[in-house]
Amino acid sequence: GEKNRIGNVPLEWYDDEDHIGYSVTGEKIMRKSQGDGIDDFLSRTDDPNRWRTIYDKLNDEKVVLSKEEMDIVHRIRQGKFPSRGFDPYADYTVRSEPILESLHNATAPKRSFIPSKHEEKLVARMVRAIRNGWIRKPEQEPEKPKAYLIWDTDSSKPLPQYHIPAPKVKPPGHAESYNPPPEYLPTEEEKAKWALEHPDDRPYNFTPMKHDSLREVSGYDSFIKERFERCLDLYLCPRARRKRLNVDPETLIPKLPKPETLKPYPTECMITYEGHEEKVRTISSSPCGQWLASGSDDKTVRIWEVNTGRCVSVYAFEEIIDVVSWNPNHATPILAVATAGKVTLMHTGTGTAAYEAEVDAILSQQSDEENPRISWSPNNVDGKSRMIIDVKKRMKSLAWHPKGDYLAAAGSDSTALSVQIHRVTRCRTHVPFSKSKGFVQQVAFHPNKPFFFVVTKRHIRVYNLVKQEMVKKMTCPARWISSISIHPAGDNLIVGSYDCRVCWYDMDLSTRPYKTLKYHKKAVRQVDFSKTYPIFASGSDNGKLHIFHGKVFDDLLTNPMIVPVKIINAHDPVDGLGILDCEYHPNQPWIFSSGADTTIKLFG
Repeated sequence: GEKNRIGNVPLEWYDDEDHIGYSVTGEKIMRKSQGDGIDDFLSRTDDPNRWRTIYDKLNDEKVVLSKEEMDIVHRIRQGKFPSRGFDPYADYTVRSEPILESLHNATAPKRSFIPSKHEEKLVARMVRAIRNGWIRKPEQEPEKPKAYLIWDTDSSKPLPQYHIPAPKVKPPGHAESYNPPPEYLPTEEEKAKWALEHPDDRPYNFTPMKHDSLREVSGYDSFIKERFERCLDLYLCPRARRKRLNVDPETLIPKLPKPETLKPYPTECMITYEGHEEKVRTISSSPCGQWLASGSDDKTVRIWEVNTGRCVSVYAFEEIIDVVSWNPNHATPILAVATAGKVTLMHTGTGTAAYEAEVDAILSQQSDEENPRISWSPNNVDGKSRMIIDVKKRMKSLAWHPKGDYLAAAGSDSTALSVQIHRVTRCRTHVPFSKSKGFVQQVAFHPNKPFFFVVTKRHIRVYNLVKQEMVKKMTCPARWISSISIHPAGDNLIVGSYDCRVCWYDMDLSTRPYKTLKYHKKAVRQVDFSKTYPIFASGSDNGKLHIFHGKVFDDLLTNPMIVPVKIINAHDPVDGLGILDCEYHPNQPWIFSSGADTTIKLFG
């Protein structure tokens, strides 16, 4: 092909340039030196191909014509056909078919554009016959079965090759050498560990040994066994061809913003609250964020001042503290404490004088409900009023309604009384279910809708409290749910499980989790959303607290953005237990965590 790709343009345009055009890749084609008259004379005397050399002005090069090309030139100059094999007087074969093409191009007559009167009458007669039924459609004959050739031409095609060659044996490494390097020789401790391991978990099926020479190597006693297993693999294990996908790994990684651009979120420990003597199982922050309540296995409930870490009050109980939960209403500073078979409503003494008087009035009233199974009894301890609800069961979850008037409690058994709703201002208890819903793990109220969440081992049921019916049942892929937390907007929730999973649910999208996160190595004890910032956290038995940025968009077409931002080593595991509870500060991007090491920590 042509080297110069300038197209059909005058070559005089490049007379003043140092190049004659451009190549197919866009590079300049430099002009060659033409030489003078002496060079032309020498080429005529010395070059034997001078007489058949022509100059190609477009590509600026000399072209030597071949013998065949010279023959074509001579024939054209003599007035002959260029090709010797062309026969201008070849025999013409007459076709038996009529020639449909017109041999002349005469003008069409006028009658070809005027409708035919005869055809019009013929069509009218046919239409009349069809309407009167004189002309009918011919009856369709049933289709006959088609006969196929037994020996078709396709049988001659070669069959596809189904044979897949066996994979080759992996070549031996340095450890199988008769004189391996010292780093491949195991120590006595490594030999003992190797002997205790399962054969499938061992890095080698032999013990590397060192020999001074190759002739000192003894016979391998497992040679026949290995060959036999190799034959079994080749005979019994099927082989298949897998197409390798050429996928760029960068396209599989989601494009997420950098964690530095998503601040604020907790990064380091600010305050450590020390005072408990046993595991701190539960914590709860006051709605104002100034106070923190904690419950421990040492049968005490402590009230802490958040900013200073000072223990303000200590309340002793007769049983281990299971759950503490602070009333979300600022006007009623009541703390709910769940112990074995009882739920105690405590006067915390952290409010104003008007609020304390209102709390005393609530906790001092008598119940007018006649229910022998659940009783309300006011009590006064150290000058502060309490209300003790005898629920007859061990409660493992407490949840306040956002208005602070209702308290939901969930027990660990599978009876109808395992879910109870207590109205604090009237001292009344309501059992919403007449039969068991399974082993209830946790209950929760929707932040802005009349919905009630009941969490069992593998399901999350959502009930409408106004219509008194179940509106949704969500299924969790985990085997045992440990905790849930509802987003402040109310359309999303996260679920933690004992099999190291955290599931994010979009309630408007599906009853299945939108995303399942598997990053913890041990059971996830607690998950929690921040009420003011787009962050959430999960705490595990390995003592690590994982902080995530979880932004929910107002656009229903945009999925939530989940970005891991920080892993905090919060607590040291004790007896296989790490973080037992975690909760975000109601106003700040801080998080509290309690663990089995008897401490409570504030990260910010």
